[in-house]
Amino acid sequence: QVQLVESGGGLVQAGGSLRLSCAASGRTFSRHAMGWFRQAPGLEREFVTAISSTGVNVRYADSVKGRFTISRNNAKTTLYLQMDSLKPEDTAVYYCAARPLDSNVVLERTGQYDYWGQGTQVTVSS
Repeated sequence: QVQLVESGGGLVQAGGSLRLSCAASGRTFSRHAMGWFRQAPGLEREFVTAISSTGVNVRYADSVKGRFTISRNNAKTTLYLQMDSLKPEDTAVYYCAARPLDSNVVLERTGQYDYWGQGTQVTVSS
């Protein structure tokens, strides 16, 4: 069982930056594939970015490529999302997700993840 707690959301102007964190409980964080998803009002939850348990492989949605950076610190059992050049269309609740998978595989679908955080609101004003 892994518990995930996101933090770092807030209100920012377009062009600004935010850094989200996802603190994971347990000693097996390093053996979990991790991902960030987001959900805007009235829309389905969508993939943002993901990283393999080893940290070797990452993947980004086209909409955030070049602006967002995912990283993980296995010693601190924390996942990060650095968001730069934010746009109003990035406004959403951001969720981190985890699945026990000790490999170089990156997971992009919501159904592939077993554990979810409660989410943190990101609002980008124009």
